[in-house]
Amino acid sequence: MRLQLAIICLLMIAPACAFSQKVDTAVAQLEHVLDFPNHFLAKLQGKEQKLDEALTRQTEKYLEKLARREKKMQNKLETKDSAAAQRLFTGVQEKYRELENKVEVINGDISRSLSGEYRPYVDSLKGALSFLQNNQQLLAKSPLLQSQLGPALTQFNQLQFKLQTTDEIKQFISKRRQLLKEQLQRYVDATGYKKYLDDYNKQVYYYSAQIKEYREMLNDPDKMFKKALTLLNHLPDFKQFMKNNSQLSGLFGVASDYGSPTGIDGLQTRDQVQQLIQGQVGSGGTNGVAALQSNLQSAHQQLDQFKDKLNALGGGSGDIDMPNFKRNEQKTKPFLKRLQYGSNLQTTRSSYFFPTTTDIGFSLGYKMGNKGIVGIGGSYKIGWGKDINHVQVTSEGASIRSFLDWQIKKNFYASGGFEMNYQQPFTGLQQLYNMSAWQQSGLIGATKMVSLRSKVLKQTKLQILWDFLSYYQIPRSQAFKFRVGYNF
Repeated sequence: MRLQLAIICLLMIAPACAFSQKVDTAVAQLEHVLDFPNHFLAKLQGKEQKLDEALTRQTEKYLEKLARREKKMQNKLETKDSAAAQRLFTGVQEKYRELENKVEVINGDISRSLSGEYRPYVDSLKGALSFLQNNQQLLAKSPLLQSQLGPALTQFNQLQFKLQTTDEIKQFISKRRQLLKEQLQRYVDATGYKKYLDDYNKQVYYYSAQIKEYREMLNDPDKMFKKALTLLNHLPDFKQFMKNNSQLSGLFGVASDYGSPTGIDGLQTRDQVQQLIQGQVGSGGTNGVAALQSNLQSAHQQLDQFKDKLNALGGGSGDIDMPNFKRNEQKTKPFLKRLQYGSNLQTTRSSYFFPTTTDIGFSLGYKMGNKGIVGIGGSYKIGWGKDINHVQVTSEGASIRSFLDWQIKKNFYASGGFEMNYQQPFTGLQQLYNMSAWQQSGLIGATKMVSLRSKVLKQTKLQILWDFLSYYQIPRSQAFKFRVGYNF
């Protein structure tokens, strides 16, 4: 009898011990990951601070541009109707300065909850920082991390407050755009104001696109945070905290299996979201889901009709008010994201003067807009000998390159460039300092880009180029060059 009781007690205690051990292991792993605050919170705070500064700088820049556009419209209107100009523009310059000060200086409550479009990473980041702030005993092994947690959360809240402030700014300039359009259309020479309005509309569009770009950058998680969030999701207290405080829970209510292994980094799966929606519409009875599906289908059809109207009015290339406006999608991207890294290979057969050679080149391009890429690069020429029976690796030359690729149609580009080539064997870098030994090459030709499904290589670059200066080179090099390149 006693043996049976002992077995029963052991069976009852074992699951609890296993669960406790699992939680303790998760906490230990969490502490191990967060033992490196400079790789987690310091990096996080640095990213938030950079976005904060960029957001402030860009907002001020666009507000100043819009204020100048309105000043030009005011000066033009004063020559026609001074009373209307005073009525339409009085106090506007002060309002722009007020908005600039508002986004630069934070005076409001920065601890308020998230709002607006739901972004999983931002919601999870807010929850993780808040949870760790309330449960700092998990970070007992890292006093430095405890000291950095508060500033990181404050920086995050400040950035969120600024993003919400930018939403208010977008609403203001959207109303101003509509008001200016309505008021200035009343005049006989309204076409004279069109260039000012078009310029104003362009700045409004690019500002909205810039803010969207910053939101996407903030919503891009790194590996360190993904790992920390995965460990946090092993803690029952954290899952309960997210159920009660996350933005998602305010929308639908988080499912009971939130953070289970079936999810990705603690976020809900598609099936879980569908269950949440069905739970919300279930109160409508057996016809609740059918009614929702019917409404969604109707909304989808209306959206298709609206998209067709947009394409008809604007050609799918710009704003309705500016049907010929062609957006520059690179304009709102940071400088580093506009850079394109590449490499290329070019093999030349042996001749009387040269052995068989392979040019290995590297390039750095800058995307000027949707179509054009300008850049610089260099190459190193390796010699392989005359034939298979006389293989010898040598340094046969080097080059400094510049190039321009301009999109003509889809994946086809017109290409050109200027190069300086050192086409002599060398054994040391000092020989390359002899500038009289360098020859010029002028290249024009065509390029075809082939997209690749790879995390490293994005495109294959096939080029056929004509060197129209090759005829003046001594010794004369190949007039036509075929190059295969790869963009990263």
